[in-house]
Amino acid sequence: MYSLGIDVGSSSVKVSLLDIESGKCISSSTNPGSEAPIKSSHRGWAEQDPESWWNYMKDGIAGIGRTNDLSKVVSVGISYQMHGLVALDRNGRAVRDSIIWCDSRAVETGAEALREIGYEKCMSHLLNSPGNFTASKLAWVKKNEPETYSRIDKFMLPGDYIAYRLSGELTTTATGLSEGILWDFKENRRADFVAEYYGIDEGKFCPVVKALGVQAAISRKAAEELGLKAGIPISYRAGDQPNNAFSLNVLNPGEIAATGGTSGVVYGVTGTPKADPQSRVNTFLHVTPSTEQRMGVLLCINGTGIMNAWTRRNITPDLSYPQMNDLAGTVPAGSEGLILLPFGNGAERVLGNRNIGAGFTGIDLVRQNRAHIVRAVAEGIAFSFKYGIDIMKDLGLQPNVIRAGKANMFLSPVFRSTLATMCGARIELFDTDGSLGAARGAALGAGIYASPEEAFASLTRLEVIEPEASWKGVLEDSYARWKQELEKSTN
Repeated sequence: MYSLGIDVGSSSVKVSLLDIESGKCISSSTNPGSEAPIKSSHRGWAEQDPESWWNYMKDGIAGIGRTNDLSKVVSVGISYQMHGLVALDRNGRAVRDSIIWCDSRAVETGAEALREIGYEKCMSHLLNSPGNFTASKLAWVKKNEPETYSRIDKFMLPGDYIAYRLSGELTTTATGLSEGILWDFKENRRADFVAEYYGIDEGKFCPVVKALGVQAAISRKAAEELGLKAGIPISYRAGDQPNNAFSLNVLNPGEIAATGGTSGVVYGVTGTPKADPQSRVNTFLHVTPSTEQRMGVLLCINGTGIMNAWTRRNITPDLSYPQMNDLAGTVPAGSEGLILLPFGNGAERVLGNRNIGAGFTGIDLVRQNRAHIVRAVAEGIAFSFKYGIDIMKDLGLQPNVIRAGKANMFLSPVFRSTLATMCGARIELFDTDGSLGAARGAALGAGIYASPEEAFASLTRLEVIEPEASWKGVLEDSYARWKQELEKSTN
């Protein structure tokens, strides 16, 4: 028996087949072959056509179906890019392109809502500012595109859209509502006062289903299009960061997960609702089999992996990423005084929605070369993680162990050892990803796995990174100067 996991990202859509008995991935496919396009007609805007996600997913399923028997698929799970807005008309067609997670047009919309709803009410009930999240994006459409808004029958998140295309049923989840800042943690129900403030019609909401559990089934129409059997349960749905934590078996309070892709994320689980007073980190419902409420505290840094990619394109175009990682290791810890602020990918929530750009300081034209730049990039990204983790500590999270997939920035020995040393934490790297997490979640949600222990029994730990004692002093000095430069840029 197989479980199919679908991971809808902004760069690509990955699908994987999990053999349920062995817990191993038997096939996966990522589409498109190059990075998916993002439309940006104005500064700070980012949009994608929802139909493109469906087509990428369809190509992926067709690819794995050429060498595997898809009739053995017995459950389907979905992971997706968080905070996006998909709006459909009465015929189930998108009325406009999706406004995706990294679009910042609604920042002021959310800031105004925070002022008018009231800071205390937002922090105590939403655990967040309305910010630049899905509800604020929909409010932006209502104000700036009234004709488009009038044609909206239902709004949803990207994962809800894929579930709709698979099943024909329009639904969302409580975890999804929390991502859109439409969940009242104090009352444990939908935050209707946010919808009322924004003037969002009751009828535009989708019904709520469990994130982990049978939600719907593959329709006959989708089955014919995708080569799957009709009636297969769709039994898991989660945003990419809760799902990344889930895929690493991060389910209980005090556990921490991290990723270092285009953006960098640290995600910690807590059982106590608590807001960051400045909304630099955000709290959402976590996807978990527990009957007790679990929250995920999310730190997101936009300028991480994309900073590394910029460096490769512009500083080391002749090198592969593994060669870059090797080059960084030829320079001592601290990069001989070279420091990078890696915040060059738009407004940073952790910096109060400021867009300060990226920049190097401490350049020595005599001693330093491109190897120093590459190492300073890895260290600067790790310092940005450390900065955010310190904020998370104020909310009661104490990361002694950080779990991550062995991918992207966590392939860099300099980055991961710097992070471990600065946080005083052990880093554990695992052989998993978002599509496999969704596949495990689907098998668990469908009841094929009887417990999380069974679902994660085969999860393979690949490597453990301990703090580097010999680096500690010089990195602490570098970080102190890094913070000084950051304070100059943000004041």
